[in-house]
Amino acid sequence: MILVIDAGNTETTIGVCRGRKVVERWRITSSATRTPDEFYLVLRELLCTARPAHARVTRAAIASVVPALTASLAAACERLCGSPPVVVDARSRLPVDLDVDEPLTVGADRIINTLAASRIHARDCIVVDLGTATTFDCITAGGTFLGGVIAPGIQIAAESLFRRTSKLPAIDLTPPARVIGRRTDECMRAGVVLGAAESIDGLVRRIKAEWPRKGAPLVVATGGLAEQVAGLCSAIDRVEPDLTLIGLSIAYEYLVESKGKSKGTKRK
Repeated sequence: MILVIDAGNTETTIGVCRGRKVVERWRITSSATRTPDEFYLVLRELLCTARPAHARVTRAAIASVVPALTASLAAACERLCGSPPVVVDARSRLPVDLDVDEPLTVGADRIINTLAASRIHARDCIVVDLGTATTFDCITAGGTFLGGVIAPGIQIAAESLFRRTSKLPAIDLTPPARVIGRRTDECMRAGVVLGAAESIDGLVRRIKAEWPRKGAPLVVATGGLAEQVAGLCSAIDRVEPDLTLIGLSIAYEYLVESKGKSKGTKRK
């Protein structure tokens, strides 16, 4: 069993993997003020709620896009597992080629998505990751990250309307039953949720028009809002909410269990 942690700007997703299968998962609020002791207690209590066979973890892997969280999470994992965790970033020796102008700025989550998509599907992919931001990762079958798109996330759009207008209410992200809303909250949900779905379809269409290789890429949705939004999109081929967690388990295999014999992350 391996403890895998994907630390995002809004939420931190925690899972337990057996090989390439996620057997437990939780989401907590990402908080840079938590100390290593606090993270240790949170992780320990979450594992205590898991089935006994899944609670015994002695290994951990972390992908974080929040530097202020990384050190505290790593210290908590080391205390919990008895050994230092693998922390993935652009310098990690993974079979991933970062074919972009500034490879060291590529987020750990996008690197992990590249690894997971290329190893699981073995074909060109566009991974649409619906988190705080909505990212579109362009990935070849051989594990090359070609770049992509970063757009404001759906929750950001909803919060922006609420905070920057005096009369618009806070809303949930439930898709409306119709586009033409008859109440203010319906109008907002149509604009935010259905607008996001149309944006995803439009950006995927434009990415495919520029795709540098033969054949249409597989479009995979992942992230916290993937299951909620993918059904509204015509461009999404598959929904794999655990893609990043599975990718962390694969990364651990390469970085630790293969004893560094992988070819290593390449940079342009």
